[in-house]
Amino acid sequence: MSGSAVTPGSAVIAAKPASTLAAAGPRLRRSLSSRHIQFIALGGAIGSGLFYGSANTIGLAGPAVLFGYVIGGGIIFIVMRALGEMAVAEPESGSFSEYAHRYVGPFGGFAVGWTYWFSWIVVNIAELTALGVYVTFWFPGLPRWVTALLALSLVLAINIISVRSFGETEFWFALVKIVAILGLIAFGVVILLFHLGHGAAVSNLWTGGGLFPKGIGGLLLALPLVMFSFGGTELVGITAGEAANPSTTIPKAINQVIVRILIFYVGALLFILMLVPWSKIGAGSSPFVIAFQDVGIPDAADVLNFVVVTAALSAFNSGMYSTSRMLLTLSNNQQAPRFLATLSARGRVPIFGVLASAAVLSVGVVLNYLLPPIIFVYLSSIATITTIAIWAMILITHWRFRRSHIRAGTETALSFRLFFWPYSSIVGLAGLALVIVMMAFQASTRIALFVGPAWFLLLSAGYLIMRSHQRRKRIVSAEPSPHRNFAKPLDKI
Repeated sequence: MSGSAVTPGSAVIAAKPASTLAAAGPRLRRSLSSRHIQFIALGGAIGSGLFYGSANTIGLAGPAVLFGYVIGGGIIFIVMRALGEMAVAEPESGSFSEYAHRYVGPFGGFAVGWTYWFSWIVVNIAELTALGVYVTFWFPGLPRWVTALLALSLVLAINIISVRSFGETEFWFALVKIVAILGLIAFGVVILLFHLGHGAAVSNLWTGGGLFPKGIGGLLLALPLVMFSFGGTELVGITAGEAANPSTTIPKAINQVIVRILIFYVGALLFILMLVPWSKIGAGSSPFVIAFQDVGIPDAADVLNFVVVTAALSAFNSGMYSTSRMLLTLSNNQQAPRFLATLSARGRVPIFGVLASAAVLSVGVVLNYLLPPIIFVYLSSIATITTIAIWAMILITHWRFRRSHIRAGTETALSFRLFFWPYSSIVGLAGLALVIVMMAFQASTRIALFVGPAWFLLLSAGYLIMRSHQRRKRIVSAEPSPHRNFAKPLDKI
């Protein structure tokens, strides 16, 4: 969308020929403040992966999982700085799909855009399903489809009203999760200082076999799950097209969100592992519930259930937002139906993009009850492998972006840059490659290495069909009408 690219802080867009930019499309309102963007990024990254999924990573690596989150956070920081550099220079809604379209090629933008849209759809179907399970904890007789329908209606309304309503809602959702983590850390400090817990001690970090009870191999096996828990941080790039002041809000959000995520993940799990011996935390349970119950807090399950309900709603809200903006970008690049770029008159949101995503989600909820569970294992595998693929494409696109500016002599005009490029990009890509390799060593992630390539083959076929259809339309529109030369002016008859 070149129409929204020519804004303060994006003058260096001249490094790319105008013919390669997306067709001018309708403009979104820049209504998201720095507060909104920072909490959107935090909310996207802090969710059930921490509150429940961390039990699996602890089981694989023991206390060494703390180093895994530091390593994973470093890789994500490289990806986010690369994305931030492009987002500040060319603030676009749709972000990395638009950049891939410009600097890698139309197929790059097509593949990244539709992959990101589909992966969020799969994640959101899972979140709706999980919400039904969470709510039955309090209301056992309530059908799960009722919870899913209510959640879908609520989030749909939030996203249709305006982008500011989305930003405000996501701010409060993220705040609940942050307060819960800070509360845990505060409880941990009090318990350790006053020896209130049953066996809580700093020595729990190394008495159960040392810091690396499963060796370096255990740490490496935990990396895929660690990385997946950071999924959603790239959402800050999607907000660039609606940021009130992208040249300042995007760098601030990226720099702060990584530090805060590491504090919340590493800090929270550090206290968990001191409060409870890591061997007591089993897969499928929540380390937060175990820690609270172990120190004698009876309502731990209710507190955590409220937090995970909020986390699921937050993820679902973010997914609805990001999928509609990605459809907008694809539509403006003529890689999705044109009507998906239509903006609402009042709220200036991609109304049909929101409705289309909601419609697919509603069908997905129904299918979730009709189809065998194995189908959704395959879909979830696509979501996991595509997360890594999208991060890799961001780094590849950034490489082409930086090279383009070097050739044009505009590199010095980039105000927010990835440090130590190109070496940092190489480190980031190597880290992501290592994660993919480690996926082959676990049954729960190995399937992604088969399903993922099948998805990209399907995408390639879809792209070829789309291009063939577009060529036929151009040929037909260029052909002269068979009756064109037979019509004569009246004065010649």
